[in-house]
Amino acid sequence: MYVKSLDLLNFRNYRELSVELDPGINIFYGANAMGKTNILEAVYLAGTSRSHRGSRDRDMIRLGEEEAHIRMHLMKNENDYRIDMHLKKSRAKGIAIGGIPIRRASELLEIASIVFFSPEDLNIIKEGPSERRRFTDLLLCETDKIYLSALTNYNRSLNQRNRLLHDLFFEPSLERELDVWDEMLLNYGTMIIERRARFVRELETISAEIHRSLTGGREELTLTYEPNVGAEFFRDRLSGSRHTDRKMKTTTCGPHRDDVCIGVGGMDLRTYGSQGQQRTAALSMKLSEIKTLEQYIGTKPVLLLDDVLSELDRDRQNYLLGSIADTQTLITCTGLDEFVRNRFEADRVFHVVGGMIE
Repeated sequence: MYVKSLDLLNFRNYRELSVELDPGINIFYGANAMGKTNILEAVYLAGTSRSHRGSRDRDMIRLGEEEAHIRMHLMKNENDYRIDMHLKKSRAKGIAIGGIPIRRASELLEIASIVFFSPEDLNIIKEGPSERRRFTDLLLCETDKIYLSALTNYNRSLNQRNRLLHDLFFEPSLERELDVWDEMLLNYGTMIIERRARFVRELETISAEIHRSLTGGREELTLTYEPNVGAEFFRDRLSGSRHTDRKMKTTTCGPHRDDVCIGVGGMDLRTYGSQGQQRTAALSMKLSEIKTLEQYIGTKPVLLLDDVLSELDRDRQNYLLGSIADTQTLITCTGLDEFVRNRFEADRVFHVVGGMIE
């Protein structure tokens, strides 16, 4: 799988851009705030419908404009796909594949598989549970349609229940409606808990092998799923917490509060790991994401590296670069020195200057 070309119109700081990409290594270099990351963001957005930054559609439209367009041509298993995305300030984005509008943004996941790796990902170990849930959920949604449906419905039900809990303060008679949303949470939440438990075990096998290679066999990485509540106890806990939920105006138990403990030798890296250990574990997790997607979809995903190499020492740089053979990779950096030091050959190099590419 690889991106053949990318065309932008009024996206971020680009008034207009058209770029042809190589199936191998593509480097975008230039000073900070020139628009390098915006190119990677556009590729990720076109392939997933989401910004890796969590940005709203209106915030990605060029200042002073009302709309923005992204067109991306993608090759997968010798098939050519054209993805068009239309961002609007006042309405939901429009997405078309091959000129045909799609109903659900999740349809993009059936075509594109893209891994985004930024310096912020190195914090997955030491940040709060939401970051590890996000990592797990994004990977599961790309590889399991049933999980994607369950998570979508769970989050929708959770939002409705929380809104109802807030309204109960003014209309206590609405409490009977909680039963409906409780059943929805139990149905979809149980599926999520059980699937996450299996997936974390699968992911541990892959990431532990990568971590052993990264550390020369000195460390054994472990992943432990820590559910907020077990599937078999979810009903009782949800029912028993209703008084607290009404008081707090939010749902206090369920898989939306799960965590994954990442450790080495029985030690929780979030609490006791050194910065070097945390970064090595985070790198192992991101590389396991690539390998997992390859196993599920049968082809290597597109890899986006946003100024990551400058955050890694020489050994980790070399391991990462050695792991992306036969993978289309888009790399941003401020200069080319780091690649010269590593004797690393790029297939295509772009100089980014103020919303333009040379």
